[in-house]
This record gives sequence, structure tokens and C-alpha cells, in this order.
Amino acid sequence: MWLKYPLNCYMVSAGSLSNRLSGLYCLYCLYETQPFKPPFKIYLSLGELRQLKSLELDAKTRGVKVVSALLKSMLERNMFLFGYVGVDEGSGTERVNELIDIENACVQTAYEKLFTNYRLEHFIHMDLGMELDVDLFKKRSSDYAVAKEIAIKEASQVTDVQDIEHIIAGESKTLIGEVVEKTATDWASQKELFYQQTGIDRLSVSSLPPDNENIRNEQEDNDDFSNELQALLENM
Repeated sequence: MWLKYPLNCYMVSAGSLSNRLSGLYCLYCLYETQPFKPPFKIYLSLGELRQLKSLELDAKTRGVKVVSALLKSMLERNMFLFGYVGVDEGSGTERVNELIDIENACVQTAYEKLFTNYRLEHFIHMDLGMELDVDLFKKRSSDYAVAKEIAIKEASQVTDVQDIEHIIAGESKTLIGEVVEKTATDWASQKELFYQQTGIDRLSVSSLPPDNENIRNEQEDNDDFSNELQALLENM
């Protein structure tokens, strides 16, 4: 795989030395910071290679000695891919579009490899509010808060509840149902952002058949989670 940046134009153009050196340094930085393994190489035509040699001579004449060392390092690390097609054969926009297509193809390939697991894809696309039954949690937590107030009020008529009221005063006023609802909303926002950043279709589903063992484990996990939340409500 190879890179063909419009920066090549600056590096091998007939412009000023500073512009050509800027193009070279930018290409070097882009190569070093790219996320791909193995890395994309920098494509140069044979004509551009001759112009690159001219750039080195011009820099050496001006006393910019670091250019020779940099080019030597880039050649030793096999950072270039040489070919016959020149930089003028096609516009910069076409080359940018080609790179975008390559990047999109890489993302799609990575997506297909990552989300072939049914259980993982289920979590990526699931509606957390529906999974947790947010409305039910809100109703239960609200009913519990009302019941607690009534119980304390009735108890205050027959005994001293000052200590209990002091403890309750220090508790958070946010109901657990509201916390669950906010968590589900945050999940939906993060999921939408994930769709936008990766270009993944929110309606896509895995072509693999469901794994019955995974489904059974998932149901057990959901039951355990529901029991934990129910215990938390009862202990509040």
C-alpha cells in the first residue's frame, strides 16, 4: 500500500526551497504518525525522484545539511515506493479522493473483522433504555421515595426519627430511576457519535446466526443485573 499526497507537488515543484522543504518534512511527519500497520509508503515517480535529488543538492548548497541525513534515513527505512506514473497525471482532488476511498475501505474491513461476533454487535446496536426498562425503574424508584416519606412521617408520630431524618437529609435527591434514564440517554448519545465517526450503519445486523450459548449467558447476566438493582432499591 502507498501514499500519494498533494504535498508531493510542493516537495518536487519549482517553487522556493522553503516550500519544497516544507513538503518533504510534512510527508515525513505524515508517514511517522499514520496509524496503519504495515505503514503506507510514499509514492514517487522516477521523475519526482530526480527532482528530490535536486532538492537535496539545493539544500546542501544553502547549508541545510539535515536534508541529506533525513533522505538517507527515509531510503534506508524503505519509506518510498517508486513507479513510472508522474505527479502531474491526475489532479490533487483526484488523489485526495483516492486516499479517502482507501481509508473508507480500511475502516469497513476493520468493522467487518471486529463485529463478526454476534454478542459484541448486539451491544453496539442495542437500545439501553429498552433493555433496562427505564420507565419501570423510574416508577419503582418514585414509588419507593413516596413510600419512604410516608413511613417516616407515620413513624415520627410514635417515636423519635431525628437520626433517620438526618441520614436522609444527607442522601442524594436524585432517584435511581433518573440515574438509569440519564445513563441510557448518555449511551444513546455515545452510540450516535460512534455511528458518525465510524460510518457504521445503525441498522446493520450480523449475517451470523445467533449463538444460543451467548444468548443464554446474556439472559443470565440480565437477570443478575436486575436482581442487583432490585436489591439496591430495597436497601435505599
